[in-house]
Amino acid sequence: MAKDKERKLTPDEIVGQQPSTPVTVLSTIGLLGLVAGALIPIFFASNQSYTSLPPYYKYIFGAGALMLLVARIMNRYTGQILRVKRLYRIETWSALFFCVATFFLFYSSDSSRDWLAFTLAGGVLQVFTSIMIPRTLSKAIKENS
Repeated sequence: MAKDKERKLTPDEIVGQQPSTPVTVLSTIGLLGLVAGALIPIFFASNQSYTSLPPYYKYIFGAGALMLLVARIMNRYTGQILRVKRLYRIETWSALFFCVATFFLFYSSDSSRDWLAFTLAGGVLQVFTSIMIPRTLSKAIKENS
């Protein structure tokens, strides 16, 4: 048992299997859809009136959230580092926050606080995981070499 704890992991065991190309493309398109759907109200709203907005921004945001959620569910970490596995789960939660933001976007169209709050929460989690996953992987590779 003590011998297993002292065993060094190879870089392939730490990093795990890379996501497939369709998953990467799907998550990229989903994130771009989220950005486009969130920026349309900022650029086209006049005097905080959401009645003058083009009606398609909700569908762009919702499609981006759904594509990102599917990509995050399909993207599994196959390495041996438990912390990175948890960070991948946090990425999935950020996609769920974007889906909840989509619900509030359709549910209460006259108020923008709820969907913006969930969008910001999902964005913060997304930024956190995009910084911490490579940092944790490089730290684990250094410790095992």
